[in-house]
Amino acid sequence: MNFTWTLWLALFGLIFGHGLPGAVVGGITGFIIDSLRQGQRRRATPEAGGYISPLFALLGAVAKADGRVSEAEIAVAERVMQRMGLEHEQRKQAITAFNAGKQPEFDVTPAIEQLRRWVGLRRDHAFPVLDVVIETVIAEGNPPPEKMAILRQLAFALRVSDMELMALMAMKGYAWNATGGSSRGYGQRGNGGYVPPQRNANGPDPYTVLGIARDVDDRAVKRAYRKLISEHHPDRLGDLPEAMRKQAESRASEINAAYERIKAERGFK
Repeated sequence: MNFTWTLWLALFGLIFGHGLPGAVVGGITGFIIDSLRQGQRRRATPEAGGYISPLFALLGAVAKADGRVSEAEIAVAERVMQRMGLEHEQRKQAITAFNAGKQPEFDVTPAIEQLRRWVGLRRDHAFPVLDVVIETVIAEGNPPPEKMAILRQLAFALRVSDMELMALMAMKGYAWNATGGSSRGYGQRGNGGYVPPQRNANGPDPYTVLGIARDVDDRAVKRAYRKLISEHHPDRLGDLPEAMRKQAESRASEINAAYERIKAERGFK
């Protein structure tokens, strides 16, 4: 545990609080602050491996959402297991969870809540989780509303907005839009609009990737870029599996490429 505040406030109390009594009061106050900060750090750090069961259960539920689990969706789950380098017991855990998730009576809400608790305060961990679920959602091409509803429920729980979800899908070459073409706030859900894969030679629309409208000013472009790259930078991902780190690296590259295209288009540095 770090005792920075304990020491500083004890010293402050000693100098400005009339000696030893002031130092004691300052030290106690500082210790409380240090304890609270330590607790926040623990809550902000996801438990290693704590995502496996809820994540794969959710993949099974998404796969079954349209009434059948396809070979493409099973292949996605298999690839995810391989990329994550799951050990034998972890693989068995993932398969059991996937099979449970595809049962008709399965309720996605507890699994989503477990992922929300696992992510905690780490929004930079929310995006790799969404990446994996998006792979299953789009495994067969245009996803039905049932699959998008689960994806949006997860995004809402992880405090990822419609606009950010649009950006994540755009990075994979898919254009999805909320109803009316605008991003709504947390908790406002609808089926939204889905546009089939649209990736031109230059890649996805850079403004969609940054989650901004084309008519924003240069300052807003720079602000959106800085926010996104800080949240998606792989160096911040801690103990996530290497596969998720590679996804984050790919996503950060997409963000950088989108920003460079907008800078070249607008002519600013």
